[in-house]
Amino acid sequence: MRNSRKSSSLLSLISIFVVAIILSACGSNEKSVNESDDKKNQLGEKKITIPYVSWATEIGSNHVIKEVLESVGYDVTLKEVNTGAMYIAVADGSADAMISAWLPYTDVSYWEKFEDELVDLGPNLKEAPLGLVVPSYVEIDSIEEMKENANSVGEATGWTITGIDPGAGQMQITEEAMKEYGLDNWTLKATSDAIMMAALDRAIKKKEDIIVTLWSPHWAFKEYDLKYLKDPKGVFGEPDDIRTLTRKGLEQDSPAAYQILNQFEWDKEHLEAVMVNIFNGTDPEKAAKEFVENNEELVKKWTKGVQ
Repeated sequence: MRNSRKSSSLLSLISIFVVAIILSACGSNEKSVNESDDKKNQLGEKKITIPYVSWATEIGSNHVIKEVLESVGYDVTLKEVNTGAMYIAVADGSADAMISAWLPYTDVSYWEKFEDELVDLGPNLKEAPLGLVVPSYVEIDSIEEMKENANSVGEATGWTITGIDPGAGQMQITEEAMKEYGLDNWTLKATSDAIMMAALDRAIKKKEDIIVTLWSPHWAFKEYDLKYLKDPKGVFGEPDDIRTLTRKGLEQDSPAAYQILNQFEWDKEHLEAVMVNIFNGTDPEKAAKEFVENNEELVKKWTKGVQ
C-alpha cells in the first residue's frame, strides 16, 4: 500500500514537472513568435528601392544607408539614374526614398515640380557648397576673371568648362553663371563625375589649366590642391544641404526604414572617409560595410528605436 502511494506521488510529481516544461516551452515559443511578429510589423514591406546619381558623394552615402537598412532586415536595391529620374521615381512611388537632394538651391527646379508628392525628412549632411573649381596653380581666383583673362585662361582650357551629367542641377546653375558673367565664348561640356575627375587628374599631372564643376565634400579636395573660383554675383548661392526625401506612405508601409532614414545624419568627415576609401580602390559595398563596422555609435543613433 505504501509503495502504491509512493508510486502515485512520484507519478504526480513527474506529471507536474512535465506540464511545467511544456507550459514553459509554450510560453517561450509564444514570446519568440510575438517578438518575430513585432519585428515584422515594424519592418513592414521589406523591399526598399533607392535611386541615386553616380557622383562620388552619392555613391558613398547610398551604399552606407543600404548597409544599415539591410542590417535590420530590409532588402535594398540601389538604382543608378540621372537627377531628374531620381526625383520622378520617388515622387511617383516607383522608388521609396532618396538621400541625394541638394536643396534649397541646386535642385530647386526639381523640388518646385515635385514637392507636393515628396516627404522632406531634412538634412542628412549640412552646408555642402558647390561651384567652379580649378587647381590652385591656375592664376585666376574668380569667375569674373574668366572673362577678363579670356586670352590666357580661355586658350589654355580650350574655352571649356568640364562638367558632370547634363541633368544635374549644378549644370543648370553653371549655365546661368555663364550668362550672368558674360562668358559667351565658353562651352560647358557635359560628361560625368568619373570622366570629369579623370580629366582633372590628367590636367594636374601635366600642370595644365582646367575648370570643373565640383562640390564639397569630395575626395578630390583631399587628393589635390584645389580652390573654388569666387562668385561675387552669388549665382551658385549659399551652400546647400543634402536632404533625405521619401515617397508618401513610406512611414506606414515600412516604419523602421522611415525611422532610420529620418535619423540618418552625418558630417563631412564621415562621408569623406567613405569616399576616399572607394577612391583608393575599395569596392563601394565593402567600403560601406567597413564604415558601419568602425562607427558603431553613429549607426546606433541612426537605428535608435529599431529592433
